[in-house]
Amino acid sequence: MRAAFIAAECEPWAKTGGLGDVVDALARSLGRVPGGPSVPVDVFLPRYRGGRVPQDAVVAAPLAVPDPYARGGQTEVRLLEARVRGYRLRLIDCPEAFDRDGFYGDADDGDYPDNAWRFGLLGRAALAALRADAAAGGEPVDVLHLHDWHAGGVALLRDGDLAADPVVRRAAIVLTLHNLAFHGWTPRDRLGQLGLAPGDGLLPRDADGIDVLRAAIERAEIVNTVSPTYAAEALTETYGFGLQDALGALGNRYLGILNGIDEEAWNPADDCALPAHYDARDPSGKARCREALLAEVGLDPADPGPVLGHLGRIDRQKGVDLIADAVPELVDAGARLVVLGVGDARLSTQLAAAAATTGGAMVYVDRFDRDLARRIYAGCDLFLMPSRFEPSGLTQMIAMRYGTPPIARRTGGLADSIADETAHPGAGTGFLFEAATSEALVAACWAALRVRGDGTSTAWRGLVSRAMATHFGWEAEAAPRYLEAYRRAVDLRRAATG
Repeated sequence: MRAAFIAAECEPWAKTGGLGDVVDALARSLGRVPGGPSVPVDVFLPRYRGGRVPQDAVVAAPLAVPDPYARGGQTEVRLLEARVRGYRLRLIDCPEAFDRDGFYGDADDGDYPDNAWRFGLLGRAALAALRADAAAGGEPVDVLHLHDWHAGGVALLRDGDLAADPVVRRAAIVLTLHNLAFHGWTPRDRLGQLGLAPGDGLLPRDADGIDVLRAAIERAEIVNTVSPTYAAEALTETYGFGLQDALGALGNRYLGILNGIDEEAWNPADDCALPAHYDARDPSGKARCREALLAEVGLDPADPGPVLGHLGRIDRQKGVDLIADAVPELVDAGARLVVLGVGDARLSTQLAAAAATTGGAMVYVDRFDRDLARRIYAGCDLFLMPSRFEPSGLTQMIAMRYGTPPIARRTGGLADSIADETAHPGAGTGFLFEAATSEALVAACWAALRVRGDGTSTAWRGLVSRAMATHFGWEAEAAPRYLEAYRRAVDLRRAATG
């Protein structure tokens, strides 16, 4: 079996969120699972201005890529290739499309108006490379693993312009939905960016445009979200973002596979960003990490009061407004808070205002800082994750691995990865609450603080130990389940094409 990923992000080469972590970790893990792909997974990624290029990357032969906006209908792009981290990274180098300040848009004007063309070009270039590989005698691709709407144009190409191509036609499509909130809607006056037109066989004459993600869902052999609970939630009007009918129509070709984390990269026993190391057998180094974090952010290391942390994208989806609203009551309870992240300017202002009222009990760090994030995971006592919806979530898994039990809403991957200590005393790994309100968050925090006490009780030590002992490595469950999805997708495609 040969598999190719097409995605907008892949850690550490280009990343803004969890999508990049998942693409990298899954691509690496598939090669280590028995029965995995016969050759390293290809990962096709744009070469962004702000992205990284491996030092040993080589320039492959130029590719002539169909381009509806180019003179003569073709654009020549470079392909930069390197064997990295157990897979083959293949960067699509087209400065006109990707040499820009942001991956998806800029701070002043938002999303780039030609994103459909940019990411459509990514897909066209990836397919051109795979066809060139086969023409040179390489193994033809069996599975095109598409990640979110950015790669959705590949499904349109397979069933449209390249429907007769012997390499592309045979390839099965597995589509992973990391976040249903973004569809890649392309209005009628921009359909040319995708090489489409009303009445062209793929679209009716009266089409207002195309929802790229919906079109990919309808054409994929297998579609999955990144947790079982979110897969079920996405079939409802509340969480389906208008796609619930398309997902429901797939029947058993639609499933949820819980994400994992890279347990080698996220390991407090050898994390070089930490001032002390520890593990589940000997967690004593966590106390030193706590002291160092508090000193670093300007809080009193000698204060034994509980420290609650949060990090990530500052966004309403993540429930950051609930944290800001809960600050007064949490501080009154003796807690201190450390929040790190960038995002929505209004929410950032709200967090800063909340911190200003606490007399120094809360610190908000308005930036993206990889090393500080690791020290927050290690140095806090509890981790806040009150997401309104969460397809999978990785930060709660990392927090548990670092001995910091999460306090989270019972939704999506949070419900699948956290055992609620309140409901199951002595068996939990964190704390879950239901309603997306600051009151519910505060109540869950109170429950957590009661278990913690002064941090020395048997109940608290047991909770921390269970959290640290929970394994979310890709190779144990997630990667084998993706391999099963690949095999099934290939069988479905072969049955459909003969």
